[in-house]
Amino acid sequence: MIYALIALAVAAIAAYFLFAKKKPPAELPPSSTKSHPPPPPPNRTSPRKQAEPAPAPTTPAPSEVAGPSAAKPATKPTAEATPASPEVAHAPAVATPTPSRPPPPSTRPTPQRAARDIDGLRKGLSKARATEGFFGRLRALFTGKKELNADIASELEEVLLSSDVGAETTALLLGRVKDALRPSDLANPEKVWDALRVEAERIVSLDGTIAPLELRHQPTVVLLVGVNGAGKTTTIGKLATKLQASGKKCLLAAGDTFRAAAVQQLVVWGDRIGCEVVRGKDGADPGSVCFDAIKRAETLGVDVVLADTAGRLHTKSNLMAEMKKIAKTAEKALAGAPHEILLVIDATNGQNALAQAKEFQEALPLTGIVLTKLDGTAKGGVVLGIANALRLPVRFVGLGERPDDLHEFAPADFVEALLGRETTE
Repeated sequence: MIYALIALAVAAIAAYFLFAKKKPPAELPPSSTKSHPPPPPPNRTSPRKQAEPAPAPTTPAPSEVAGPSAAKPATKPTAEATPASPEVAHAPAVATPTPSRPPPPSTRPTPQRAARDIDGLRKGLSKARATEGFFGRLRALFTGKKELNADIASELEEVLLSSDVGAETTALLLGRVKDALRPSDLANPEKVWDALRVEAERIVSLDGTIAPLELRHQPTVVLLVGVNGAGKTTTIGKLATKLQASGKKCLLAAGDTFRAAAVQQLVVWGDRIGCEVVRGKDGADPGSVCFDAIKRAETLGVDVVLADTAGRLHTKSNLMAEMKKIAKTAEKALAGAPHEILLVIDATNGQNALAQAKEFQEALPLTGIVLTKLDGTAKGGVVLGIANALRLPVRFVGLGERPDDLHEFAPADFVEALLGRETTE
């Protein structure tokens, strides 16, 4: 019995130790949680992820990027309202200067550009503004005069006529000045001078109907015509330079097939500014060259085709008839072409330039005039005479040999440069 009791006691002690060893493994879970720090972050992110599906339950990955920013204001409205408010305050503070900044730069460059243009025009018109030029002679009539008499009025008419303004335009200009002023103001030199400038601008702007060169078609075909030596080829090169600089893709057509030097000159311009030049053989039909150039321009997606033509005397009817054929050939290549026909006139020809222009206008539907070599004459009044007699807008004026010496004609700037007082310079 004693041995049996001892056996039971040993079994009880063994069972006790077995239970004691099982208890520590039961207590191991808390130690395991302590040994794994990573689980807490997922536990922290898990509630945020639960808060996130409410605003955006769509994508998990982006929501994790945008989630913390969106979850913080949701969980802490009061604490984060304060930092959010300064951000909003900073935003308008940044937005307010931005609208206030654009106006100054937009207003500042405009006068600077106008000043530069007028200065450039004045330099080109230096001969016309000299003492013996158009402006110089007019200025001499008005300077130091407190009132105007009949003698000065007749001298004014003489200056206008001798400056290639033309008899018709001179009569129109003086008549408008008299109609614009009261009889008592006609004796006031300042008021007469101001009225003269206003009416001169009105004439060259064709009463407000003048417009710049319009490029409405692709390609826009521009045909340049004129007599020998007017400067057509040089004008094409300068005009192509301006158009290329403005982002327009140009193609040059060497239609002056009777003068090999003109073709080579156009090729040089094309190489310089990166324009393709379409040319034919010496003595080839200029109409076929123009036709091929238009078709080539359509293939390349060119914006503007500038077509040169051979110089011809306006008195030669057969040459003028050939010019009409070139225009008809362009129409066959592209409906509506040529879209612009510009007459290039040498300003140093004076009244002869006006006679040339009238002949070309009868043969072709001219759309504008390019007045070249205006820097080589003191008779700046030819612009007034041509604009009034032909009722055609002056598109460009050439005031030098450089590409940037071809100026787009702006009536107000031109009149200011030609008739502006010395005090405004």
